[in-house]
Amino acid sequence: MLRGLTTARFHVGDLDAAKRWYTELLGVEPYFERPGYAEFRIGDYQHELGLMDSAYLRDLGDHDTAGTGGPIVYWAVDDVRAVVARLLSLGAREHEPVREFGEGFVAGCVTDPFGNVLGVMENSHYLEVLASRG
Repeated sequence: MLRGLTTARFHVGDLDAAKRWYTELLGVEPYFERPGYAEFRIGDYQHELGLMDSAYLRDLGDHDTAGTGGPIVYWAVDDVRAVVARLLSLGAREHEPVREFGEGFVAGCVTDPFGNVLGVMENSHYLEVLASRG
């Protein structure tokens, strides 16, 4: 039923600033843009990270836009501690400290400068799936 992460969408109050910040973090420009929205393709499976201007949601009239934060989405990484350090150096704040969830699973979360919680995880299951795909 759920086959894997496809798109994580974060709501941001300043789309231009968010695009710059995520371009710096990811090392790539958005591959898709339209007014009020930008999307990056990243990682081994080219998952999508979308940034939506909160003003667009207000214009729809049926969304609560009091805050910009959204759900925690964990992204697989090779070295959680190094990635968290990089995020913090780019202006993120610690949301949850790096910790082990069990053998082969280490994760931490930060809050980006736009109020979104970004989770990163060393995940042995992800590596097994990746290895099985060649």
